[in-house]
Amino acid sequence: EVQLVESGGGLVQPGGSLRLSCATSGFTFSAYYMSWFRQAPGKGLEWVSAIASTGNGGSTYYADSVKGRFTISRDNAKNTLYLQLNSLKTEDTAMYYCARAKSYNVRMYDLRGQGTQVTVSS
Repeated sequence: EVQLVESGGGLVQPGGSLRLSCATSGFTFSAYYMSWFRQAPGKGLEWVSAIASTGNGGSTYYADSVKGRFTISRDNAKNTLYLQLNSLKTEDTAMYYCARAKSYNVRMYDLRGQGTQVTVSS
């Protein structure tokens, strides 16, 4: 069974940090581009970051809104995707989803997890 399961969300103060994880199973994780998306209350789905497959060099990509604050990474031995969130702002509050990208188009996906909630508040 193909699965993506996010964890690591929570409540954090502005300026704080969190590390999100996405455990995957049922497919060859290393062969896929992977992405993170988020959806804030009352807003649409926003692409956040992506990482290329190992065979394509593992390059990383970020939305302007998170560049320099968030870091995406992958551990192919553990079939797990990560997103390190630093210098968090209240506007980063959202449900965060990991997704398997549709080929090289990192802003589209064919599989997505159930999400993990990140709340940034003092």
